[in-house]
Amino acid sequence: MKSIMKLVAFLAMTAAAPALFAEATGEAEVRAAAEGTVAKIQEALSLSEKGVDKEEVNKVINDARQLQKEFRYERTERQRQKAGNLLRVARDEIEKGDKVAGETALKTSLASFQEMLKVYLAAH
Repeated sequence: MKSIMKLVAFLAMTAAAPALFAEATGEAEVRAAAEGTVAKIQEALSLSEKGVDKEEVNKVINDARQLQKEFRYERTERQRQKAGNLLRVARDEIEKGDKVAGETALKTSLASFQEMLKVYLAAH
């Protein structure tokens, strides 16, 4: 009887282990997406300030827009949506040739994503 109980306890523990590892992996992916988004926005801002071709800047902005979709954290979701919209605005403004408005939108979006990253890191 004791060996059956030990077996049941062992099976219960091993069944829960993949869920624990999956959660840790999920957190790592969310953190990587947040940090990657911040890095891409900084890169786009730097390229724009250096006067690099707008197609190249917009490619980096699009990379940031794709990464930010993976940054899912309930406490910052609405802020993420607004900051993501600012990335779209920045891309559109740079495409139209309004570098100043595009860079302003990038700076605002960058500040917002940096704030969200701090909130996320504080909770994890």
